[in-house]
Amino acid sequence: MMNKLLLTSDAASKEVFQMLQDEIVVRLRSVGKKDNAQMVSQTQNHDAEDSLLKWGEHHGVKSKLRIAFYQGAGRGMVASESIGVGDTALEIPESLIISEELLCQSEVFLALKDFNNITSETMLLLWSMRERHNLSSKFKTYFEALPENFNTGLSFGIDALAALEGTLLFDEIMQAKQHLRQQYEDLFPLLCTNFPEIFRKDVCTWDNFMWACELWYSNSMMVVLSSGKLSTCLVPVAGLLNHSVSPHILNYGRVDEATKSLKFPLSRPCDAGEQCFLSYGKHPGSHLVTFYGFLPRGDNPYDVIPLDLDTSADEEDGAAQSMSTSQTTHMVRGTWLSRSGGFPMYGLPQPLLSHLRAALGCGLDESTTEADIKENDRVLLETLLSIFNPMLEDLPETDESDRESASWDVKLALDYKDLQRMIISSIVTSCTSALENAPRWKLKVLH
Repeated sequence: MMNKLLLTSDAASKEVFQMLQDEIVVRLRSVGKKDNAQMVSQTQNHDAEDSLLKWGEHHGVKSKLRIAFYQGAGRGMVASESIGVGDTALEIPESLIISEELLCQSEVFLALKDFNNITSETMLLLWSMRERHNLSSKFKTYFEALPENFNTGLSFGIDALAALEGTLLFDEIMQAKQHLRQQYEDLFPLLCTNFPEIFRKDVCTWDNFMWACELWYSNSMMVVLSSGKLSTCLVPVAGLLNHSVSPHILNYGRVDEATKSLKFPLSRPCDAGEQCFLSYGKHPGSHLVTFYGFLPRGDNPYDVIPLDLDTSADEEDGAAQSMSTSQTTHMVRGTWLSRSGGFPMYGLPQPLLSHLRAALGCGLDESTTEADIKENDRVLLETLLSIFNPMLEDLPETDESDRESASWDVKLALDYKDLQRMIISSIVTSCTSALENAPRWKLKVLH
């Protein structure tokens, strides 16, 4: 917008617009610096990744990025030159995007299009599992550059799952694993029997199926293709970009109709040599661990704990219950993320407080006395403590000596558990602070 204004404005206005643009860029540059500074670059052989970039360039990929390896994050992409706001860091031809449109040209689609109402997403997964072992595949270089193991929550072993017991993430991972196992059993060995030339038994193993599942969970993107259809896709090269809570690239979901390519423009500047981050979406840590295999650095504003409150009341006439007496889910996050972290409620979530006030009959009106307000708030805060104190007790602190010798999955499980403890502890601390400072708070209300 500022660039357009600068081009069309008169001389007097141009000076003002230039000052405004400069100030905007300064502020954009300040975002995410802490996150980037925590990444430590590593020297590592990346012949497969270099081959992927050369393969991409041969097929029309345009890039201002190069590959680097980072401690704790694996592969990432670094700006090979300084890239400004609105500039395109990466451009991928639509012909390289693995989508349903590509699938429709394959023998997998021809064989399965009328098979038991199978979805296009499942067919793409099966195509990937098979194509990975196709030596004459157009995407051979892409598949060779992919990791042997994705190390997501879906690959957690028994020790990591044991470390998560008592958390909602444990249930989420177990349900996902059960769903994928059932899906595999519904497909195999039936497909191998019906289509032996397409689905070989040595390729269609559980391990290969899980690899394909983790590939699509961790690398897929939602893209509006030039046909106008929104599709789940794999985008070679772009999958090397890491996620951040303060990414450089936010908007990249539509193929440019003029160039027939998917462009990745920057929403904040990226200096030469700086890691360029992509947004994977507004996901809590539990989702990122399960399907991507990491927790982001820095405060993730979408890290939440779902809290199901069943405050159903018995109705004498069986009439429909009001919203205040039905089961409600609240998303509770760390109170340190609140903009009002102090007096009077120390960052406690207002929707949750309002819901509990209604459920406990602690609503306020003109006739409510000061004594009633004080008592209602005490009941409200003690109710919150009765909910969160047991949750905190179920999450004992980690023995650091156990973490040092632990496997990757146990370490990630413990990191997630520490995050949950921090969120719950912040709620408990805020409730305790509000109770301790209640008399002083009431004086402020009177004034």
